[in-house]
Amino acid sequence: MTKDKEKKMVDRINELYHKKKAEGLTAEEEKEREKLHQEFIKNFRASFKQDVENLVILDKDGKEVTSEKAKAIQRKKGLRKN
Repeated sequence: MTKDKEKKMVDRINELYHKKKAEGLTAEEEKEREKLHQEFIKNFRASFKQDVENLVILDKDGKEVTSEKAKAIQRKKGLRKN
């Protein structure tokens, strides 16, 4: 998802939130809010998972201590050769 599309989604979620607090939402607006919220959460989780999977963890001496599970995922994605 592009940053522009994400910003528009967040802006619309916030707009619906404020309208809900001020005067309430129609059934159609409530469905839209729920759909946008679920899509936002799905995209957030996918992005977070990708960030975590791409992490390389080093100890204080500079030795890599990345878990074997993370290394396997990185190898599968072609991010790691060893």
